[in-house]
Amino acid sequence: MIFITAKFKVRPEHAARWPEIAAEFTEATRAEPGCLWFEWSRGVDDPAEYTLVEAFRDEEAGAAHVQSDHFRAAQQHLPQHLAETPRVINTTVPQDDWSLLGEMAVPEE
Repeated sequence: MIFITAKFKVRPEHAARWPEIAAEFTEATRAEPGCLWFEWSRGVDDPAEYTLVEAFRDEEAGAAHVQSDHFRAAQQHLPQHLAETPRVINTTVPQDDWSLLGEMAVPEE
């Protein structure tokens, strides 16, 4: 799968509304057949920073995502709400879901 994590530094005046601002893009991406997940988290230390964790089934699904109409629309709409260019880590990993974190295993009851 293609695993992507991106950090979005949102303008402070838009930070509280970021989930709403990005909602159409988020919903459309989640509906893509090759999208495994697309999840936003707001920073604890910096509430104007959002982290996006996303995964796509394979390279074909990733390519379909960046070539989609909703991706192109997001490229036009979202930057006006950002304080800086997002930072990203993009890699391919040989799995198709989350693995368990064995070092913090929760005992079964």
